[in-house]
Amino acid sequence: MQSSFRKILIGAVFFLITNIIAIFGYWYAGWDILEAVYMVVITIYGVGYGEVRPIETDVMKIFTIGVIVTGCTSAIYVLGGFVQLIAEGELKRVLGVRRMTLGIEKLSNHVIVCGFGRVGRILARELTESGQEFVVIDTDQERLQEAENNGLFVIIGDATEEKILDAAGVKKARVVASVLPNDAANVFITLTVRELNPDVEIIARGESPSTEKKLLRSGATKVVLPAAIGATRIARLITHPSAEELLMGSFTKTSLNEDLDQIGLQINEILIESGSPIADNPLSDFCLGKMNQFVVVAVRHSDESVNRNPEPDYQVQVGDTLIVLAHRSAVPQIREKVARREIYYRGARG
Repeated sequence: MQSSFRKILIGAVFFLITNIIAIFGYWYAGWDILEAVYMVVITIYGVGYGEVRPIETDVMKIFTIGVIVTGCTSAIYVLGGFVQLIAEGELKRVLGVRRMTLGIEKLSNHVIVCGFGRVGRILARELTESGQEFVVIDTDQERLQEAENNGLFVIIGDATEEKILDAAGVKKARVVASVLPNDAANVFITLTVRELNPDVEIIARGESPSTEKKLLRSGATKVVLPAAIGATRIARLITHPSAEELLMGSFTKTSLNEDLDQIGLQINEILIESGSPIADNPLSDFCLGKMNQFVVVAVRHSDESVNRNPEPDYQVQVGDTLIVLAHRSAVPQIREKVARREIYYRGARG
């Protein structure tokens, strides 16, 4: 079915052209402009007060018939477009899209999710729960209708196109997640995003392990292989079922932190800011009281590189982020010790 807005536009243009040609035709026949305009109005709108001047020639009669037919037809076409517009509720949707567009334009430092399939839905749910602002791009109208009904910002279109990414605010975005099930599309999206915003973080999904290098070469910051992750977890469930179930729980229902929380543990990120007593000291000197209730499992540096096995003599630097596995009760104390000058070292207070 043709779009109601397209019907209205075509009908309005045709109606306007008909009026102009009709006025010009009567004027060319020797009528003055006001008489021509008056004749066109009473003819097209069917008022029928009578001709301004007698129409005696066959040419003028045929011309007037043409004005009546084309003018009324175009007017009916426009009216039909308005009826369709109201019947389909398009006016309401257009106003909603306009409000949504204004909302997207105001976003900054947000996330763009390319694809609202199985993985996209899960990602959107997690981002919503964490309070992160984001925009969803997809070509499927029904999927986006579901997302829109849930109050999400959506854009219908192909995420490989620059204009669609621009509409999503890619130049102001913090992260772009390309989670389409098509590796070629994810590579193309990565290339386009990297060209539009050299500084944005791009997290791409890859179905095939061989695609990982292509995505990284295309500009992806990180690549996630769902199939590889799933296979690894299945292997762990087979080889270490007890430990895996204890630490990971139900992969499809809860996050790692939620499962760790069941045994009193949490994974936390602690940023080392200027003035922190931990800065310029080795990790081996950092402890909490007599019983160390935490483990530093990784250190993310200011350049986003990650040391996944930090040595005890590693010198902590300002800007580092410590990835800490700790008892839930110890987390507030750890943050306090990191922020304050008072900190326990092995064998002494400083």
